[in-house]
Amino acid sequence: MVGVNDEEIRRVLGLLYQDDTLTTFASLVLGGTGDLSPKALRKLAGGGLAACDENGTWRATPERFRDLLRASAGPAEERSPEERVLRTFLVDGRLTTMAMRRDKRLIVLRYIALVFEPGVRYAEKDVNVALRAFHDDYAALRRYLVDEDLLSREGNVYWRSGGHVEV
Repeated sequence: MVGVNDEEIRRVLGLLYQDDTLTTFASLVLGGTGDLSPKALRKLAGGGLAACDENGTWRATPERFRDLLRASAGPAEERSPEERVLRTFLVDGRLTTMAMRRDKRLIVLRYIALVFEPGVRYAEKDVNVALRAFHDDYAALRRYLVDEDLLSREGNVYWRSGGHVEV
């Protein structure tokens, strides 16, 4: 299925936009064989969404969607293991859970620690505001960062003491 173009994709999607072909396709997917519109069946077959066997029995061919997707998709983006962990646990910049294995938690914590500038001292309330952007349980995040030596604390003052530094 090399050389799929936008017109072919629009054609298939257009078939699902029309009531008659959508209803017929749904019937085929659900195994229905009664009262199917011959005109809609021909349209679906033309778009690769239906096929008729030698006995005249029609079936849906939903694998057409997979084929179109594969043919139109670009090469998969290479991601480092760290990027994969971050994409798993951070959605729209927010931490989805803190219940993760330590090795994965460290990757996430190192990423979060980047919001703190090395050499800058932060009041606890400022640390809380920054961490609340990642998760509502900012106190647990703060504890994890201190426990993993990514932040240090003296009194109510924090500073970054670990993690990656951009040079």
